[in-house]
Amino acid sequence: MHDIKAIRENPAAFDAALARRGLEAMSSQILGLDESRRNKIQAAEEAKAEQNKASKSVGAAKAAGDETEFERLRALVAEKKAEIARLNDEAKAEDARLTELLMTIPNLPYDDIPDGADEDDNVEIRRWGTPRDFAFAPKEHYELAAVQAGMDFETAAKLSGARFVVLSGAVARVHRALAQFMLDTHVEENGLTETITPVLVREEMMYGTGQLPKFGADSYRTEDGWWLIPTAEVTLTNIVNGEIVEEATLPRRYVAHTQCFRSEAGSAGRDTAGMLRQHQFEKVEMVSITAPEDSEAEHARMTRCAETILEKLGLPYRTVVLCTGDMGFGARRTHDIEVWLPGQNTYREISSVSTCGDFQARRMNARYRPEGGKPEFLHTLNGSGLAVGRTLIAVLENGQQEDGSVALPEALHPWLGGKTRITAEGRLA
Repeated sequence: MHDIKAIRENPAAFDAALARRGLEAMSSQILGLDESRRNKIQAAEEAKAEQNKASKSVGAAKAAGDETEFERLRALVAEKKAEIARLNDEAKAEDARLTELLMTIPNLPYDDIPDGADEDDNVEIRRWGTPRDFAFAPKEHYELAAVQAGMDFETAAKLSGARFVVLSGAVARVHRALAQFMLDTHVEENGLTETITPVLVREEMMYGTGQLPKFGADSYRTEDGWWLIPTAEVTLTNIVNGEIVEEATLPRRYVAHTQCFRSEAGSAGRDTAGMLRQHQFEKVEMVSITAPEDSEAEHARMTRCAETILEKLGLPYRTVVLCTGDMGFGARRTHDIEVWLPGQNTYREISSVSTCGDFQARRMNARYRPEGGKPEFLHTLNGSGLAVGRTLIAVLENGQQEDGSVALPEALHPWLGGKTRITAEGRLA
């Protein structure tokens, strides 16, 4: 959420930042509500002062036997009491409208973020690895002989509908090994704290990280009012919801492996083949909670954490900084890491690492106490480290052999009991 004081102090800068997001100016609407709310609060305070003054005079008028003045003052006290209640109710309603409006406005990009309308305007900042030169036409993951026995979309459709998959045998084992490999690397080498969180959350937690109110159609809500998490960003970030943490405990670096659920409401017709875009999938998510002065360095660190996973697996990738038109709702800066998929002959996103500034912290009222100072809002960051299913796709496609088998990355062998490949018949060997 945005700092109303900052909007008051520089509405033109706020509107200019929104324009870079492709949005119309909103400061006049925001400040109009804010001024009306503040005027009513001030009017209520003035009415309260008049009520108090009249209340003090009621007794004196009664003692003096001035019945006319007594009745006038008593009526004035009642009138002011009703006026105060009305003004407070109106101010409260306008405060709710202001909060609701601010909750729907995306974060503001940093000044150095490239301007642009969509993904075509993102800027590549580095590239690692060289895509393999195949002696045959590479296939997509679901076409591989080694995979077909262990990746069942028909049974999943019978069970749940489109955009689900049943994994079994060697493919399921490799999927599990990838998640374990990622977790162990992040914990043992990157210093993140492994965390197990619920996948059902209260509605206010979805508001806290920005999934609500604007993107409710992208997630699933139960009849009991809980929401299924679209990413563990929701649970990990909200650990500090409503808290004032001590500066000495920062930075807090969390990692969790969870099921994730997305309705994919805005992606009709996209990536319908294979398991690239699913309603239910698994992710290893990283979240950092920092002091403001450390968040930019932490963003670079988290990006490297994600990139290192791909490097260990020998998967070529590129890293891009998202332009203003392609950034997510809560981000001020986002690095997308895109892995090479030879079956599609292109790079596809496998991780987004974002720094949100104090945007989420204001929504959550999450603060820290600097040594000897007053509480200040925290900065929050999140990123995939990585999307497990998409990493599986990349491993399968990059490791495919002409005979239909798949050579598995050396870094993964210890998590597979020393097995090095999936045979064309779908067995680990």
